[in-house]
Amino acid sequence: MAEIYPSRRVRKTPFSAGVEAAGVKAYTVYNHMLLPVCFDSVEADCAHLKQHVQIWDVSCERQVEIRGPDALRLMKMISPRDMDRMAADQCYYVPAVDHNGGMLNDPVSIKLADDHYWLSVADGDLWQYVLGLAIAHGMDVEIGEPDVSPLAVQGPKADDLMARVFGDVVREIRFFRYKRLPFEGRDLVVARSGWSKQGGFEIYVEGTEYGMPLWDALFAAGEDLGVRAGCPNNIERIESGLLSFGSDMRRENTPYECGLGRFCNSPEDFIGKVALADQARNGPPRQIRPLVIDGEIGPCTGSWPLLAGSKQVGQVASAVYSPEFGVNVAIGMVDRAHWDAGSVLEVDTEHGMHRAVVQDRFWR
Repeated sequence: MAEIYPSRRVRKTPFSAGVEAAGVKAYTVYNHMLLPVCFDSVEADCAHLKQHVQIWDVSCERQVEIRGPDALRLMKMISPRDMDRMAADQCYYVPAVDHNGGMLNDPVSIKLADDHYWLSVADGDLWQYVLGLAIAHGMDVEIGEPDVSPLAVQGPKADDLMARVFGDVVREIRFFRYKRLPFEGRDLVVARSGWSKQGGFEIYVEGTEYGMPLWDALFAAGEDLGVRAGCPNNIERIESGLLSFGSDMRRENTPYECGLGRFCNSPEDFIGKVALADQARNGPPRQIRPLVIDGEIGPCTGSWPLLAGSKQVGQVASAVYSPEFGVNVAIGMVDRAHWDAGSVLEVDTEHGMHRAVVQDRFWR
């Protein structure tokens, strides 16, 4: 089997030694870093995540640091979300769009101070866009990538495990809020967030040297909780309707098409505001919808056209069999005339044509 050859372009992480000792079976490359995608099997990993607690190496969620007197001004240009409403201890989901209103990334922003933000980015070199804006507008900011590597603790027992390492104060952290909590003499940003609907935290490990000590401390504290190494799980995230940038949505899609209109509330003249004005008033011509697909389909590794008769009316980019719900769950971008719940379409897969039915909601 071919291997990924390590280089400065495809980096290991501060937790790679622990990931490999835990028996990782497969990686993908995300933001030029290794991201684990399977330990036991996708199905077994999903079942464990829903019952116990897992430690995820998500160092690939790189941080774009914006720091300086014009930091807030730049943040207001990047995203259609109203940044003035962001509290001091808050994490914000901030779709970033281009001049045509197309999605460039969907980072989570962490407000560290009035003049200091991190953007925890999805796969994509958003820092280049941010740096370009700062230079073009002569802003007084510094743009960089700090030595920060997120480690996620996800699952129904996440609170219990985190409390053993950081104290019961972690139970007080509200959803998409954070506290700075000490670990071995360093205060770490600990947020109640993560790419699952099972609940949990993301620890922004500032300093590579703290990576494996924290990994080991969490595993030692969680032996009786069934703690295991894990990773973002494709079954659980599709059931939950958690969108994958670069797959379910790309630059040709607007936030309104991705169901993210509630995050487009900025009164400022952000990049792309004029282009989004029509969809803000009248809605998008297509939008993300959950679907159930009949038959044996296998995982979707590319994109599958959605058809109404012989006409393409959308596409599916994420689909997988859900053992819990006993159906093939899918996320599709569907044209307005066909997106109502109950609409029956066909999906053209590499395994043949299959019936697909639009659902009224995701499964979680």
